[in-house]
Amino acid sequence: MSSNAGSRQDLRISEMIVTPVACPDPPLLNHHGVHESTFLRAVVRIRTEDGLEGLGEGPGGGLYVQELRAAAKHVVGADPYHLEALRVLVGERNPRVFAAIETACLDLIGKATGRPVYELLGGPVRRKVPFSAYLFYKEAGDDEWGEALTPEQLVKQAEMFHERYGMTVFKVKGGVLDPFEEVETVRQLRNRFGPKAGLRLDPNACWSVETSIRVAEALRDLDIEYLEDPTLGIEGMAQVARHTPIPLSTNMCVTAFDHIPVAFRERAVQVVLGDHHGWGGMLAFRDVGKICQTLRWGYSQHSNNHLGISFAAMIHLGATVPNMVYHSDTHYPWNPNDVVNETDIFQFRDGHVTLSDAPGLGVTINEDKLAEAAELYTNRGDNLARDDVAAMRERDPDFLPTWPKW
Repeated sequence: MSSNAGSRQDLRISEMIVTPVACPDPPLLNHHGVHESTFLRAVVRIRTEDGLEGLGEGPGGGLYVQELRAAAKHVVGADPYHLEALRVLVGERNPRVFAAIETACLDLIGKATGRPVYELLGGPVRRKVPFSAYLFYKEAGDDEWGEALTPEQLVKQAEMFHERYGMTVFKVKGGVLDPFEEVETVRQLRNRFGPKAGLRLDPNACWSVETSIRVAEALRDLDIEYLEDPTLGIEGMAQVARHTPIPLSTNMCVTAFDHIPVAFRERAVQVVLGDHHGWGGMLAFRDVGKICQTLRWGYSQHSNNHLGISFAAMIHLGATVPNMVYHSDTHYPWNPNDVVNETDIFQFRDGHVTLSDAPGLGVTINEDKLAEAAELYTNRGDNLARDDVAAMRERDPDFLPTWPKW
């Protein structure tokens, strides 16, 4: 009997390399303090005997790197198509570790088949992926952005994002100034960019419930897209939600599948900001999107410091989730020192990034830049995690990130 089955390429993983890196970061302010001068990431490279390579990226830090390296015993010898088995072996214990490995597997499969990752995820529903301008109050630093410690200075920062990248949606990282000064910042952004601009405010849950309700009332006439994590926890968010028509979004109180039914019953949030690193990979991120669509919640992407591998993954996800109509957040413009080769897929035009037809994620490692970032990590010393509190206490020994801050 003849068989019509084609030959299958052996993509079994023969090697997994984890490279911890550190990259320069401007002095961006938040409730917890100020960003250290470097941020940490981990680059994952999986390879086959034939020399194909898949890339992944994770949050970084000493413990995370140890856990990634410990997971290699499950990865080496595995078939990258068998992601569910790897999820059980690795992801149920540590979703963030699995996320970097899964991304590398999808990149590997894409390169082997000549397909972009977004086609492996079901294909694009949009060819241009929109991103917001992530605005920070910041100290003057060795960077091109300058100081931003007042509403007027933050508006100038927004103008830079608009002029350079064409962005028309602006997120203010709050929890730094008095809450009503941050409301004034939003008001000045509305006056500067007009009624069509999308505006958001995120104080990292550092306000009390009472302050959150008062601030929401002050924001009521400014037509913001959403107020992100004004206060801590599902119960606190639910109390605020009962007092404002402004949608509440979160990347802090709904971060795991078990949180979803509780948040839904309490009517605590209206928008979830997913993150494929935290939810356990790109496939899980899409699952969350389907749940949000079912519950009639909005959906978008959260961002922390990241390099080009994670940014590429975010672009592919933004192209494939139908109900992700909010512009995604990204730190990428703040962190130009990348470990991947320059590519057109990271070019912002009118606040959007256009999909590439390149296979996999569409990025390749720049070996020299990776080596530089790895050396900076080695020379940094304390590599457990980025510590914004310690960095701020070097400037102000009396600083404490108390909660609530207001």
